[in-house]
Amino acid sequence: MKTVTKLTAIPENSAVLDGFGEVHFHDTYQIVAKTDKSAAEISKELMQLPAWASWLFKLRNAIVGGFDLKAGKSDVAFPVISQTDNEVVSGLGDTHLDFRASILKDPAAGKISLTTVVHFNNVWGRIYFLPVKPFHKIIIKSLLLRYLKNNE
Repeated sequence: MKTVTKLTAIPENSAVLDGFGEVHFHDTYQIVAKTDKSAAEISKELMQLPAWASWLFKLRNAIVGGFDLKAGKSDVAFPVISQTDNEVVSGLGDTHLDFRASILKDPAAGKISLTTVVHFNNVWGRIYFLPVKPFHKIIIKSLLLRYLKNNE
């Protein structure tokens, strides 16, 4: 059965926290998917947003542009912070919050994890994240399920 599992902890072998600082929010979702692909290849495939999620990013960008926050593109190609054969860590810092995302391949267990960590820099980061959080969870699960479907 192809499912997405929510983990309670960040994988110990992940570099997502390296130099990050205090974490105010984190989640990790995992799938069972044996693959010979590198983490960079998995990341490129996994992070192709469906049209409805791209629309949400465009809406977000239109809203936050008026608050002097980084709007970015309507995809999730954030700057890469570190990369190995088994993990890609990307992220962005802004005035309201800093975040990182990790795509971690565990070849021995045949699993792929997507971890997100967030640090709120001020009250605006907490306020901003309130409406983002439910969509974040939906998008992450959707990306992982689509990856499973496309790699059966």
